[in-house]
Amino acid sequence: MNFFRSLSVTVLVSLLATSPLAFAKVYKVNSEDAFNKVASKLKAGDSVVLKNGTYEDFEILLTGKGTEDKPIELRAQTSGQVVLSGQSNLRLAGEYLVVKGLVFKDGYTPTKEVISFRKDSDELAYHSRVMEVVVEEFNNPDKQETDYWVALYGKHNRFDHSALVGKRNRGVTMAVRLNTEDSQNNHHRIDHNYFGPRPTFGSNGGETVRVGTSHYSLTDSHTLIENNYFDQCNGEVEIISVKSGSNVLRGNVFFESQGTLTLRHGNNNLIENNVFIGNGVEHTGGIRVINKYQTVRNNYLEGLEGYRFGAGLTVMNGVPNSPINRYHQVEGAVIENNTLINVRQVGLAAGSDSERSAVPIDSVFRNNLIYSDSDKANIDVFDDISGLAFEGNVSGGTLSSNPGPMDYRPEMTLSKGENGLQYPTDSSLDSVGVKHGLKVLDKADAGPSWYEKKPLQAAFGSGETVSVAAGSGKLFEAIAKAKSGDVLELAPGLYEEPKIISVDKVLTIKAKQPLMSEIRFERSALFQVENGGSLKLSGLKVNGVNAPDGDGNAVIRTAKWGMYENYRLDIENSHFLDLDVNKDFSVIATGKGAFADEIALRDVVISQVSGDVIQLNREFEDRGVYNAEYVRVINTQVSDVQGALLNVYRGGTDESTFGPHVYVKDSQLSNVGQGKRNKTGASVYLHGAQVVELAGNTVENSEGFLVENTVGEPIVSIENNLFEKAPVPVVKELVFPERDAAMIRNNKQK
Repeated sequence: MNFFRSLSVTVLVSLLATSPLAFAKVYKVNSEDAFNKVASKLKAGDSVVLKNGTYEDFEILLTGKGTEDKPIELRAQTSGQVVLSGQSNLRLAGEYLVVKGLVFKDGYTPTKEVISFRKDSDELAYHSRVMEVVVEEFNNPDKQETDYWVALYGKHNRFDHSALVGKRNRGVTMAVRLNTEDSQNNHHRIDHNYFGPRPTFGSNGGETVRVGTSHYSLTDSHTLIENNYFDQCNGEVEIISVKSGSNVLRGNVFFESQGTLTLRHGNNNLIENNVFIGNGVEHTGGIRVINKYQTVRNNYLEGLEGYRFGAGLTVMNGVPNSPINRYHQVEGAVIENNTLINVRQVGLAAGSDSERSAVPIDSVFRNNLIYSDSDKANIDVFDDISGLAFEGNVSGGTLSSNPGPMDYRPEMTLSKGENGLQYPTDSSLDSVGVKHGLKVLDKADAGPSWYEKKPLQAAFGSGETVSVAAGSGKLFEAIAKAKSGDVLELAPGLYEEPKIISVDKVLTIKAKQPLMSEIRFERSALFQVENGGSLKLSGLKVNGVNAPDGDGNAVIRTAKWGMYENYRLDIENSHFLDLDVNKDFSVIATGKGAFADEIALRDVVISQVSGDVIQLNREFEDRGVYNAEYVRVINTQVSDVQGALLNVYRGGTDESTFGPHVYVKDSQLSNVGQGKRNKTGASVYLHGAQVVELAGNTVENSEGFLVENTVGEPIVSIENNLFEKAPVPVVKELVFPERDAAMIRNNKQK
């Protein structure tokens, strides 16, 4: 009996010694100092638990050598309840390390990366994993300062089930780095992440994911990017920029994201089983193909409004003997079994010009399905596509252009499958387009299960309605108490404001009775929009008679510097008058670095202005930066304005953005632009805008329209305007003098 007891004890000790948890330690810490005391002691199987709470200015360095069975782990006590704020970051270096459950918000990284899979250039991470981590609006206050939120170095690392939401400053959200041999052929895995909204950046440097760089683009990465959800990732024209070889991107969903998955550099990449849903949002795109031996198969693309380099599907022309950082010729591409429904444009041999003259060769385009129920959809051929073999492709509906090699079936009908995607009802077409049963990732299955996915900014009118009585300082007081989304309803009467009103929330200010509430202000601005602020005005009368006699007044201005959050201005059915107490009084004036998603004037009356009505010209370094994505002036009456109605400037030669977009329609301009301080010499001055529509306007006793086209492929339409005692509109081609990009027609002059 004693023998068996002894044997049992021996077996138990032996089992414990070989157990993965044998001798493993769990350290519970609640401060940076406590973490640092145990960090150097960590052995395979050990865990560090950060107790719930907020840790400010905490730079975490996790190092050590775990094993596959006994990793070294750093985790939150409760996932989502450990917050790193201030100037905080995370570095991990070693082998088999795991980090789980942390949240980065209310701050920014003091280094160039928030999460880095390395300690420094010599010590990298291998076989390590970061999971269920959130980085939310962790932005440097200098919008032009570059950082990455996640940078993968080393090999065989994984980043998964995490959320990266609201990056606003320059730099890629997530970068796979190949800058040393130890980070090449890396076999990283990026999966089940939620890439939340990334607002339009307004210049180059706003990609969501980049794999490699042009310098290392002929090196293979072998990175797997699968089952991620890209939700309104609008930073720039490239949502994902692949700049390396032998990567696989599959099972991802792109929802209302402006831009494309771009095979920018590198060869032998596989793009399959991805779903692109645009819902008709402008500039939503699909896949852009460049370089050698790319395979694009079984992808579903619907409702995409992008065109040119941002189209639903683009096969590019290359540059003969291209340098490594330009456009290599498409060769050996296989594009098969993709479905494109209500996609504005499919571009073949796109970008053809005197430089990009190398057409696609030795490639195949087969068994693809293209359907549209609108005649605005195009299959556009820009050069010789004889090197692109067409086999078994079918198109249907009402395409406005369709190359000969497609089997066109106008009678085609579609129905939804169980996965929510549309398929032809004709079963004989089952081998064309995406396969039945293609799995579509649900947004709920991406990112941490505990993380709430919500809009970055409240919608106008989404809060409570608050009544405001007339009187001195009453509006200032009401705004200070308001919450984002609230509507302030002004009673009839006079509102005198002795202070500049800072707007750092989303507010609607409306008159209870249109034009019966008048606001007068005594400082250099009535409203100053700060980070987090957006403003809608409705039915108001704004009078500048009490403003100080000094240069640079404005009714609405942004912070002069330091804005990194985009804002919106929406003004309707309002009057602005007596804005001429000094020589440079504007209605709306931007600060440097500020960026508006939209500025809109509808049914507005403006008179007696000594400056510009809308002044968006503070980015003068000619680096492709600009101050507003959309500017709309609709059915507005403007008179006695010494400056311009619009002064919009986007300089430089960068082509990574879609804007500015400028629309002036059905408006009346009288005595506009003739002041001595109007350096533009125009009533509407647009430099470098990408989409321009000036239509149905009456321009009387004013300067004319001056549009200066630079790079990109600007779309300029100036139609059905009446110019009375005003010069005809002028469009100048500053970069490509041989180009005639403007449509000027049906204008009248008296």
